[in-house]
Amino acid sequence: MSLGVEKESVLEVGEFYRLLTEHLESAFGRRHPVWVRGEIVKVYEKNHLYIDVADAAAGPQEARRAVLNAHCWASQWAGLRRGLAESGVSLRAGMVISLYGYVDVYAPQGRIGFTVTDIDVTALMGDVARRRQELIARLAGEGLLEANKALAAPAVPLRVGLVASPQTEGFSDFTGQLLRSGFAFDIRLVTTLVQGEAAPAQIVRALEALDAEALDVICLVRGGGSKGDLACFDDEKVARAIAGSSTPVFTGIGHTGDESVADLVAHTRAITPTKLGEELVSRVDAWRSARVVSPARRLDLAASAVLDEAQNYLAERRRTMILAVRERLRAEARHLGATRQRLDVAARRVLQAATTYLLGSRQLLGAYDPARRLAQGWSIVTDARGNVVSAVHDVILGDEVSIRVLDGVIGAVVRERGET
Repeated sequence: MSLGVEKESVLEVGEFYRLLTEHLESAFGRRHPVWVRGEIVKVYEKNHLYIDVADAAAGPQEARRAVLNAHCWASQWAGLRRGLAESGVSLRAGMVISLYGYVDVYAPQGRIGFTVTDIDVTALMGDVARRRQELIARLAGEGLLEANKALAAPAVPLRVGLVASPQTEGFSDFTGQLLRSGFAFDIRLVTTLVQGEAAPAQIVRALEALDAEALDVICLVRGGGSKGDLACFDDEKVARAIAGSSTPVFTGIGHTGDESVADLVAHTRAITPTKLGEELVSRVDAWRSARVVSPARRLDLAASAVLDEAQNYLAERRRTMILAVRERLRAEARHLGATRQRLDVAARRVLQAATTYLLGSRQLLGAYDPARRLAQGWSIVTDARGNVVSAVHDVILGDEVSIRVLDGVIGAVVRERGET
């Protein structure tokens, strides 16, 4: 039953899609590409890019807003992805995007699709910049840009927490400065990704873990890269984790010209990981110079001055003692000279007196010399024991005696004795 509808011709489904494809391609096909603007609802990448965009003007609360299923084949997506990465843009839900491409119809599934050949990076960058500024404004309004800066950084930051990815140049540049400094840095590393969608959550967990260890500082480092590579450091959760840390957070992210939201929120920002390492070494060296080297130098100078003064004093005392000793020696020499003269005079007197005495004694003894008496006819009689016989009773009759005369000895026997 046709319900009164007049049938001019009946199309097979395939014929219908052929005609539909012809009409669409004549207006929106490969030779007639158009720009389409919409809000990303879903994005998926696996070699090819698959992205669903909805009517941005209708608003996210519109239940029946139009949705376009778009895709970008791998051959085209590779170049577009590099361009997005270099511009620091990553596609994600909620982002408003302008796609350039053409319509295609996939009859087996009855689906009208859109093949993407270009993406308006300029608009995306403007959107990213806008959201970045909005984030910075929110953080400033909540006082979070200055929260970590208000913390007092230790004068000697030797216990260092490090959020980084090992085996990267940024990690090596930073740690190399500390290890070659000669100071005893204690580095506590928490390994994280430093780019990609999974990086922000890992960085936040690392910051929280290190904040619980009562370290001197926490350093967040990453070497240079494209804006897309550094996008994780513009993440709001990372910024809030830095602002809420009770430990000063130092950053050394990217190249000289790069400045992330993490840099703005951090206590201290260095332009590169190398400069951040130099900053820590400089702080420790400044403390060492002020508290160790300078006092030691002043002490050395003071000690040298005391030693110089003592040496001058000793030299003066030495000169004084030498002069005093020399004067004393001269005085003693004069005294000895005078004493020698007196002794010489006294000795001459003693010798002269002794000579006179000896001459007198010699004359006296000469008068009593036994030989002289013997020459005068005297003799000396001794008994058998050699005792001098000076009286008659010293011998008895029959005793043998010896009589010494001038020229010899005469032996005799006592025959008689008589007293006078």
